Amino acid sequence: MTLIDLGATRPRSLRRADVDDATWNDWRWQLRNRVDDPAAFERLLTLTADERAGLAAAPGLFRVGVTPYYLDLIDRENPFCPVRMQIVPTIHETRQARGELLDPLGEDAASPAPGLTHRYPDRVLMLALNRCAIYCRHCNRRRMVGHEDHSIAKDDLEQALEYLRGNKRVKDVLISGGDPLTLADDKLEWVLSEVRKIPHIDIIRIGTRVPVCLPMRVDHDLARMLAKYHPLYINTHFNHPKEITPEARRACGILADAGIPLGNQAVLLRRVNSSVRVLRRLLRELLKMRVRPYYLFLGDPAFGTDHLRTPVGKGIELIEAIRGHMSGMAVPHLVIDAPGGGGKIPIGPQYVMAWGADRLVLRNFEGKLVTYHEPEQRDCSVPYDEVFFAGEPGDDVDDEARGVAALFEDT
Repeated sequence: MTLIDLGATRPRSLRRADVDDATWNDWRWQLRNRVDDPAAFERLLTLTADERAGLAAAPGLFRVGVTPYYLDLIDRENPFCPVRMQIVPTIHETRQARGELLDPLGEDAASPAPGLTHRYPDRVLMLALNRCAIYCRHCNRRRMVGHEDHSIAKDDLEQALEYLRGNKRVKDVLISGGDPLTLADDKLEWVLSEVRKIPHIDIIRIGTRVPVCLPMRVDHDLARMLAKYHPLYINTHFNHPKEITPEARRACGILADAGIPLGNQAVLLRRVNSSVRVLRRLLRELLKMRVRPYYLFLGDPAFGTDHLRTPVGKGIELIEAIRGHMSGMAVPHLVIDAPGGGGKIPIGPQYVMAWGADRLVLRNFEGKLVTYHEPEQRDCSVPYDEVFFAGEPGDDVDDEARGVAALFEDT
């Protein structure tokens, strides 16, 4: 499987005002002309000493690259521009802080086949390539993403597909990378079609930042192709309302009109979006373009990202300022993806103030205390299960339920 040929002569100017509409809106042109060398950043931005040192240290350590479209959103003078802070490295990325890891989520250890991570019982992560349209400073997969532009070898993908065919517990496949939407339509469709042929796979998901940083990639041909593989979901990654442009709105609209449910997985980044005003605006704007806020991640402890990570207490404080003050649809799950492969752990403000045998004392978003009385009847077995699930093979659901129930035995 090959990628789009990105080899081309760099034009004299990458500024939006100097590029004709047809060229600017060609997603292949955008990829061919990603800005990735220190000299180009020096010409295009007024760099700080920390940024200049970060760019000088980048070769061989971490990938840098940004599409002309996303670069055009950057405040060229202000180093605290939220778009700029996600793209331009600083010298802080060369330092390993306490607890930081090259593989913070333990993905490599949970890989039963090339390009697969199987951490949860019923779902897997499948990597289709290692190229992104841009390279984010907070990336948790920076050890493997972007050092060379290539897709996963077809033989490796076949091994991953064979694993999926043989594991009937897997119901949900998340296709990521790299960014799957930077593949040409036919290459992406081959992957989707092979996964969809597996009878026990119910859901396909795609993780992509293309609507944020390469929205011209999303056209009606792509949407029609994707819609052939429903049920299919897309999660994207807007971190700041500055990223929600008319082009981004159009891309999300095309996907939503094709019947593709859209979610957003933001990362809480210190001094980028770690304020109530920014998050409220972001969440409202997402809903307006039919993108449901899904996760708000505390930063993964990836090597060199400590300066961008937000303290957990601040994350809880921000959720406290959102829940009850905005529609419930706007409130994402605040989660920590546990280091070492422990999975996503939801956290948040504490609303259960006391829990007795027959009642709970709860706190609402205004700080008022209320009492909730437990029901007198406690038998929660479902008698009709024996009828509804008659003849189906057993699984370990009961064992899992007993394990969870044990956590509350002393409650």
